[in-house]
Amino acid sequence: MKRLVALFAAASAALLLASPIGSACTRILYRTGTGNFLVGRTMDWYDDLGSDLWAFPRGMSRRGCAQENALEWTSKYGSVVVDAYDVASTDGMNEAGLVANVLYLAEADYGEAQKSTKPRLSVGAWMQFVLDSYGSVGEAVEALRKDTFVVVAPTLPGGKSASAHVALADASGDSAILEYVAGKLSIHHDRSYTVMTNSPPFDEQLAINTYWKDVGGLKMLPGTHRASDRFARVSWNLNATPEVDDPQLAVATVLSVIRNISVPLGISDPEKPNIASTLWRTISDTRARRYYFESAYSPSAFWVDLEKLNLKPGAKPTKLSLAGNPLLSGEVSEKFAPAEPFEFLSH
Repeated sequence: MKRLVALFAAASAALLLASPIGSACTRILYRTGTGNFLVGRTMDWYDDLGSDLWAFPRGMSRRGCAQENALEWTSKYGSVVVDAYDVASTDGMNEAGLVANVLYLAEADYGEAQKSTKPRLSVGAWMQFVLDSYGSVGEAVEALRKDTFVVVAPTLPGGKSASAHVALADASGDSAILEYVAGKLSIHHDRSYTVMTNSPPFDEQLAINTYWKDVGGLKMLPGTHRASDRFARVSWNLNATPEVDDPQLAVATVLSVIRNISVPLGISDPEKPNIASTLWRTISDTRARRYYFESAYSPSAFWVDLEKLNLKPGAKPTKLSLAGNPLLSGEVSEKFAPAEPFEFLSH
């Protein structure tokens, strides 16, 4: 009883922190019966992100922002990503099977970058840098713990804060959550971290979920669209979902879970960007190197096989435009067309 009371108190405190903010986006990591791993996520936002799909080859010269002392690198891995506002990479997978998902985090605090002498990296390039540079979660975590750069977070188009945290997963089922809290990078690294939503920070999300585990999902689960409630609800659903062998059924299973946790169209609050309709959903198949995309404005899903894209050094970046919500289905790698890559958000 004392343990339940303590857990409830911790959960209540975290919920109070989260309540004024609301919720957006959900990410899950699903293991199949054959030991494959699929990552599913929803993108929830209060207005049109103007998202397109991009294929970026190996060997690209990158600059992390337009400011002075920007981090520069050359991409080691090719990747497929979804952008936002033509200024940020928000979701994607590289050809090694490393998956990265950017989710909103109102409590994100990147510190005072202008006072640091470290190279600067736009929050819009943070995920892309990881996909370009590393082939596994373990490799990324080991390198990022060295804290060799600072993240700058300009205001998004529309005036909202570019506050985010990043989830990583790979073909081995490894998982990590990257957050900047109180000006410092916090890395939560464990294969058991199969769910992420938004506020509060990840350690508080775990405390809330522990309370609901003791309550029991068959008795009652929280039902609002707040991040803390969705974390508990999708965690129970994911753990209750069987690990299926058939690859097609596995994709359908992940879709069923993330569709269930999606926020219906028409539900949004401009004052609380964490409460917003689901705009699109993705699934990353880490073994097949297949990236699925489903728009909430279209009745069909489509996918991209990374092996069918030209991601070799010297290849041009290509884009699959999603303007006007085109009706797409099946494998669409042939529909990508050469395009100049966007510049990362800097101001």
